[in-house]
Amino acid sequence: MTQSALLDLFRQRQARVAGPEEAPFLLTTGSVPAEYTAAREQCVLFDTTDWEQVRVSGTEAAVFLHRLLANEVKNQPDSTRRENMLLSAKGKVRFSFTVERRGAEYFICTSHGQAKPLADALEMYHFSEQVQFAVTLEWARVEVCGPQAAHVLQAVQPAVLPALPPTGLSNVVDTTIAGLPCRLAAALVAGSLGWTVDVPRAAAGQLVAALEAAGAHLAGRVVKDSLRVEACHPEPLLDIDEGVYPQEARLERAFALDKGCYIGQEVVAKIDTYGGLNKRLVALRVSHEDPVPRGCKLIKVEEGERRELGLVTSWAWSFVLDAGLVLAYVKRRHQAVGTVFELEGGGTATIVPTPVRPDAVLPTGDFE
Repeated sequence: MTQSALLDLFRQRQARVAGPEEAPFLLTTGSVPAEYTAAREQCVLFDTTDWEQVRVSGTEAAVFLHRLLANEVKNQPDSTRRENMLLSAKGKVRFSFTVERRGAEYFICTSHGQAKPLADALEMYHFSEQVQFAVTLEWARVEVCGPQAAHVLQAVQPAVLPALPPTGLSNVVDTTIAGLPCRLAAALVAGSLGWTVDVPRAAAGQLVAALEAAGAHLAGRVVKDSLRVEACHPEPLLDIDEGVYPQEARLERAFALDKGCYIGQEVVAKIDTYGGLNKRLVALRVSHEDPVPRGCKLIKVEEGERRELGLVTSWAWSFVLDAGLVLAYVKRRHQAVGTVFELEGGGTATIVPTPVRPDAVLPTGDFE
């Protein structure tokens, strides 16, 4: 499992880390409320240097990926990045990622620990095509967001920043920050409009230092979870797995209905045409302050019968609501704002309007 390229920096600052011993991640640099305030009023950067990439090359790379993946690949312009997925034959999400085209090569960026399984999954569909797969950790990524993020980035590289259009197709700009070669692209960061900055892995600490000198604040997983849960923004491996359809997880920007056949396409198209989703990801306010574990059931009594109508996938503290907030998949006909459920283990959860933060962007692609 890939480690963060910034672990030494975290240890030097005596920051709080958590997670498995072989791949810990930053929880907080010290004050969670201060980090959250910086995210809402200034600029924060998040460590995603443990993310991994699969490089797909060969003369038939574009055709091969286009045939398998849920979003457009073959006609994707050079130096652009787009959300994409590999679905199962039943139309459910196996892997969620971004695909970046650089010349004749494609770089699939995915969550830590997922590059090798993804490469193996692609290899299963590889027959005689001229295409090769390689897991690479050459580049490391940090995410930048907040109302002052554009000012911070322009301070370290005075150029026009790439924008994120509603289609989700972002230009990737080659630039230089503090003398370091970087790749800059617009993205949704924890449910807010922001940017990703890729840098050679060995230089990740220098990049962070340059961004901090320009006014950015390093923030940890606690605040990132607060932001994304308030935005109803799903996280791969937590809110997105092989048990959900793309539309259930609000991943409409990661698939295309007009690109022709791909794995799971018939199911995705049928759902779009006829509807009938069994469940949908929503946000619910919790009646108590204790964390709610992933997998906690939402229960409602109907006609004297206790029914399991939802499943929690993420919990975070909402500074906007001053309460605990969960993301959960709730069954249809029970998704109205104000619907109250019992939480397995105690307390209640009430569906709230999303996004909770007025400055957040729903992951469906509604940028208004």
